[in-house]
Amino acid sequence: MSVEHKVAQLVEPDIGSITPEDMRRYRFGTILNGGNSGPGGNDKALAPAWLALADTMYRAGTEPLPSGEPVIPPFWGTDAVHGHNNIIGATLFPHNIGLGAAHDPALVQRIGAATAQEIAVTGIDWAFAPTLAVVKDTRWGRSYESYSEDPALVARMGVAEVEGLQGKLGTKDFLNQRHVLASIKHFFADGGTGGVDQGDTRGDLDTIIATHASAYIPAIKAGAQTVMASFSSINGEKMHGNKALLTDLLRGKMGFDGLLVGDWNAHGQVPGCSNGDCPKSLLAGLDVFMVPNDWHALYDNLLREVRDGTIPMARLDEAVGRVLRVKLRDGLFEKPAPAQRELAGKWELLGSPDHRAVAREAVAKSLVLLKNNGVLPIKSSARILVAGHAADNIAQAAGGWTITWQGGGDLTNADFPGATSIYGGIAKAAAKTTLSNDGSYSARSDVAIVVFGEQPYAEFVGDRPDHALHDEEGLNLLRKFKAAHIPTVAVLLSGRPLWVNRELALADAFVAAWLPGSEGEGIADVLIGGKTDFTGRLPFHWPATCDDSGKPLFGVNYGGSYRQPAPRLPVLGQTCAALNASASGTFEVFHKRLAAGVDASIREGADETLLHGFVGAGKQLRVLGFDYSAQEDARELIWKGPADLRLSWPVANMKPFAGATSGEVVLRYTIDQAPGGPVTLTGITETGAGGTQVDLAPTLRAAAGRGWQTARIPLACLAGKAGGAIAGVDLNVGAPLGMKIATIEVRPGGAATSCTEAKF
Repeated sequence: MSVEHKVAQLVEPDIGSITPEDMRRYRFGTILNGGNSGPGGNDKALAPAWLALADTMYRAGTEPLPSGEPVIPPFWGTDAVHGHNNIIGATLFPHNIGLGAAHDPALVQRIGAATAQEIAVTGIDWAFAPTLAVVKDTRWGRSYESYSEDPALVARMGVAEVEGLQGKLGTKDFLNQRHVLASIKHFFADGGTGGVDQGDTRGDLDTIIATHASAYIPAIKAGAQTVMASFSSINGEKMHGNKALLTDLLRGKMGFDGLLVGDWNAHGQVPGCSNGDCPKSLLAGLDVFMVPNDWHALYDNLLREVRDGTIPMARLDEAVGRVLRVKLRDGLFEKPAPAQRELAGKWELLGSPDHRAVAREAVAKSLVLLKNNGVLPIKSSARILVAGHAADNIAQAAGGWTITWQGGGDLTNADFPGATSIYGGIAKAAAKTTLSNDGSYSARSDVAIVVFGEQPYAEFVGDRPDHALHDEEGLNLLRKFKAAHIPTVAVLLSGRPLWVNRELALADAFVAAWLPGSEGEGIADVLIGGKTDFTGRLPFHWPATCDDSGKPLFGVNYGGSYRQPAPRLPVLGQTCAALNASASGTFEVFHKRLAAGVDASIREGADETLLHGFVGAGKQLRVLGFDYSAQEDARELIWKGPADLRLSWPVANMKPFAGATSGEVVLRYTIDQAPGGPVTLTGITETGAGGTQVDLAPTLRAAAGRGWQTARIPLACLAGKAGGAIAGVDLNVGAPLGMKIATIEVRPGGAATSCTEAKF
């Protein structure tokens, strides 16, 4: 192999940033699709488009080389973390936290096998799963990707998932065409960072290894062929640059001889590195760089560094050898092109009845009964009112990593053909079932099932400062039914245990349903009729306080059942400082995600387009995710013509700023294309009146090409003569403009107190 083609084996770009011609020219060893990367840029591309692209990329990468060099087939990796979750119509299994609650490794193995088949249908080779994180602080936004805080349970489940995805080592099933490569991740200690995504796990190294790395050993013995390195650090050193752990521990002591892949641009966080240049990671032991967009620079720099001796040829050959070893074990050189493989195009396997039955079983086994004062099980003949917006919302039940990276947003039940919502499952089991999102009713019911919980999120977007459920929809519904003397069953959808003492005290029965996925009938199987009992037990402790201090309310392995009713709960504390905290600090309108209650929309004349997740497009404006300090934690805004961007929020969020006379809006931004016309920022006041228009055009023109800048606009300026608290802003743009926004904040104080004193 030429040096150029060796280097290409170590570069893994995203399908959204390369073309078949790029593959033909460079011969990348691997490619991936990120959570928001679909064929042709379409998140909702149907399965045939995925298979067609897999086949096209494979064929481009395996055309004969003029030099006569051997042709090395590429393989494609995807985040299939709860089924083949990027694909419309695929089976969506409960997220790992629910599988941990089920405590059933044999079930997890069947889930892995079903997932592998559905991946193979689309011609993809490699699942970035399972996650072996041992999460010690569930404020972390990836807690639901973990099976448990118990390392032993994580180890058992990890082995089961690896054997399900790859087939059992030493059998004819191992890595045959009905299976795919697994990737155990994120090596390691990503669950020990104090609830901070991509954070730092600190402490005695031997203790950290015993807690957070122990699950990798049995998974490696089970034949896991790839390991993904963690974004996080241990005692201040980034894992992507830690040779002692990536090489000495993983390769030496643990005996791993497969492929070590990086996470999304994580090498760029190593001191002295960037997304496009990081020899330190390769020298530390990384074999494949996951470099979604900056692959060209990385390729050029790696090639230069091999030639100038920064990277020894022996290290390059070692890394390439590991990639080739895994490809040989996978049978990639013998397999036909993706469209000709055994399961390719067998669309009937996507969301097949057999796979959905496994998912339904998993849902039923994952449910944990926290409280039951005799209201469960519900008779199938009962008059049931199902309340809450989550009840008939498959996307919310599925959580993050569902069709898109963050899930939720503009996804509707129509995006889940063949799936069943929680309400849909209950309605099938009990004929006298009525749905009411807001809890209103005309005829009294025997019981109300209230479905509520967290909105979907993934990774750092889900990081929280406390353990409380801040959304009070479920609380208000439970209060409503309590006042009407209607018995209630609370069904909580969440990616972690939460402080819900108020809801627990009000409900007659309380069920932790985690993120169950596409098969809502699994919940009805347990709640209705009594034929299926609760068997789920907590994989994490449940907080008694919203800061999770002191003794847990429920310990690991707690769970009630019909045969063994849980003891009645003690009087629960109802206060949570985090819910009543004085917001004397900053109101983060947008910081990696929109704050709760903030809505974003594009306004073009009479047309308004809601931006779910702060991404989307109108006729003249597109809003895209952009990597600032982490994956898609900022936004890129591209105006082709006149359009307004509106951000609105509850007036209550502005109480700490004493109306419009104190505080300032602070915008962190960069300008890619200077404005070709007027740009103004207008305040929206609580009275509905518009405030003063602040002319931003001169400032933005001056900022073009000068990197990241900060603008500060006093609230008094935005309110103008209208007065009152600011309930939002309109960014009015009259001509083409290109900009990126990292953060939007409202801060107290500020040097400027009027428009004339503002320093933009």
